[in-house]
Amino acid sequence: MRYGKIFAGLFMAAALPGANSAVADSIDDKAQVCAGCHGEKGIPQEKTTPIIWGQNEGYILVELRDFKSGARKNDIMSGIVADLSKKDMLDLAAHFAGLKWPDLQQASPPRPVMKQALTVIGSIGCTSCHLDQYQGNSTTPRLAGQQSEYLQKTMTDFRDRSRANNPGMSDLMNAAQPADLGPIAQYLASLTVVGGNQ
Repeated sequence: MRYGKIFAGLFMAAALPGANSAVADSIDDKAQVCAGCHGEKGIPQEKTTPIIWGQNEGYILVELRDFKSGARKNDIMSGIVADLSKKDMLDLAAHFAGLKWPDLQQASPPRPVMKQALTVIGSIGCTSCHLDQYQGNSTTPRLAGQQSEYLQKTMTDFRDRSRANNPGMSDLMNAAQPADLGPIAQYLASLTVVGGNQ
């Protein structure tokens, strides 16, 4: 990863008058800290960093809570959320959920890759939680149009249980083979959703 860009963004956000990752004057200041990694216009600096603009509010809140409690591990995020209050997390979740999801225009995978993805998705039942268009709902994340590299990393982390804040997802990912995860990620990344924060 190019940590230089990430830390430069965090440094710039922290340099705002009276604001840093622990203490910020307003929701805009706190959101600016997030932009250091997640992008000024909702397009993350790194491909393994998730889009959070337009993500489901309940899901953002759950993940912030889990980073704060340590249920989900990430050195950068742990530092960012350490001093956030419950109200801060509620405000940030509402803020980012209200923004427009960026269109990364990720290409559709070749037909054999798409067929593999759909076969595995059907067998493990992704749409039972993430819904037919993969837009999720409430505390279930939107997957459609998310960064392919992030999706693949996340599925891998669930599969090897290095991400431990959703054991059900770990069980589902272990019903797939490692070679299936790339095709699933490519397929989901290529989707767009009609309606919502487009």
